[in-house]
Amino acid sequence: MFQSLSFAVIAILPFISASPAPLGPAAALPEQPLITPPPVAWTPTKTTNNVKRGIVSDIESDLSSLLASASSDIAAVFSDFPAGADVQSSLGLNDSQVAALPTQVLNLPGYGNYTNQGWNLRFRAMVYKQPDISQSKLNDLANGFLIGTSVQSLPPAESSQAVNLTAEIYVIQQKNQNITFSLAPAPIAGVDGGAVTPGGGSQSIDYPIPTTEEGDVDGFVQINNAGLTPGNATSQIQVLNEYVQGTDTGNASAYLVPDKGMTVISDIDDILRITQIYDPSNGLLNTFAKPFVPWMNMPEIYLNWSTSLTDLHFHYLTTTPEQATRPYMSFIYANYPLGSFDTRPLNFSNTAATLSIRKYLLERIFQTFPQRKFILIADTSNSDVMRDYPLMATEFPNQVQCIFLRNTTATDPLDQFPYDTSGFQSLNQQSYMFFLVPDDLKNLDVANGHCYNASIKQNLTFGYQGLPFGLSTGSGNGSSNSTGSGSKVAPGGSMGLWGWAGLALLGSLVFGAL
Repeated sequence: MFQSLSFAVIAILPFISASPAPLGPAAALPEQPLITPPPVAWTPTKTTNNVKRGIVSDIESDLSSLLASASSDIAAVFSDFPAGADVQSSLGLNDSQVAALPTQVLNLPGYGNYTNQGWNLRFRAMVYKQPDISQSKLNDLANGFLIGTSVQSLPPAESSQAVNLTAEIYVIQQKNQNITFSLAPAPIAGVDGGAVTPGGGSQSIDYPIPTTEEGDVDGFVQINNAGLTPGNATSQIQVLNEYVQGTDTGNASAYLVPDKGMTVISDIDDILRITQIYDPSNGLLNTFAKPFVPWMNMPEIYLNWSTSLTDLHFHYLTTTPEQATRPYMSFIYANYPLGSFDTRPLNFSNTAATLSIRKYLLERIFQTFPQRKFILIADTSNSDVMRDYPLMATEFPNQVQCIFLRNTTATDPLDQFPYDTSGFQSLNQQSYMFFLVPDDLKNLDVANGHCYNASIKQNLTFGYQGLPFGLSTGSGNGSSNSTGSGSKVAPGGSMGLWGWAGLALLGSLVFGAL
């Protein structure tokens, strides 16, 4: 149910815990899918020693600004999505035409925590309207997200996917809207690893704060605990279905996570699926047009964790813009254990914010579950991951169980992007591992904090690695292993972007020093 409010009401802060309106019994609900389908069907080395003294340190000094600039360029490719007012203006729609469109909701699967007041559920959703856009206009808009190709040149299935995702991006967010949603026990638990259907939980909730300028709501609400097991009296995750009233587009699942246990916080791109985000043309093509494909046998690894580690909670955290969430959820739920979701909200819309959102979302879930242990998994191509994952181990030393990072530089010749391992210098080697293939993660006793496979060579310099010509910066090796995943720096026959950039930088430093 949606209801316009006076503009003054939105002065209330959007991120607070608030008590909901009095809860009434929920009406009987027909069985619906947990993920609302989109409007169009988804068819689918060693360091060189003979350089002049001071050159490596000079490179390190200049590299920070060079990396920041390049990281911003790559992040901008995925952050410069249009806002609702821009969409309305670009399509030439007036307010009356927009008002006549049906209201829709993107509802992200959330998590709930237990406190002295009972269960609190994080509810996050985006309210929007989907404008009618002609096929030719959608084709033109979709081409703006592709490099070196066009929807007209793609196979029909890929063209359809590109147009469909573009349509989901070009929506008009609705501010100042009230949301009412219903909860009901999930008939099927929805996750592996011990999740259960609760004995109760049916209710209707008026979310107490209207949508923001970006059409978002994101906050915790207290829910009626009747029929729900307290979070300090169970180790099992209880799963509820959520249905936003007044639309058939706001379905999701909610995961009531106990006080204690273990949570996997997993990135998605280039760790669970092949994206190649470090190569913008391929990254865009693999996101907008190509079918989502798992990276090697990672589904097997997650399935094994979900069945061997008791009552494991999976939380998928990606900095993909909120509008592009549905294909990610559909991919995850078709290939990996179900779980809660976090994506980049619309108010984190510029490049600097894009590079800071991961830390914000990580700290939020760590602070929500202070007694739980966390397994963090991602890849080395994300500069924010390389900064924020070891930082979590420093800020929350008793909560980070394991950190696993796929070394994309060593496993994909297209990734010639340097990565900074300095944050890991103070960490115990048993708590983290850089790995090459999913099988490297097999047979680890992660339940007891043994996260390092000694057969996987690390060779960390605790500085910038993956530089051209085998160069690296830092103070040395953090384990007894001297070769391997950390030492392979520039695979492939072509130097690529960073090879040439490094050559130019190194040349200028050498000749400038002579």
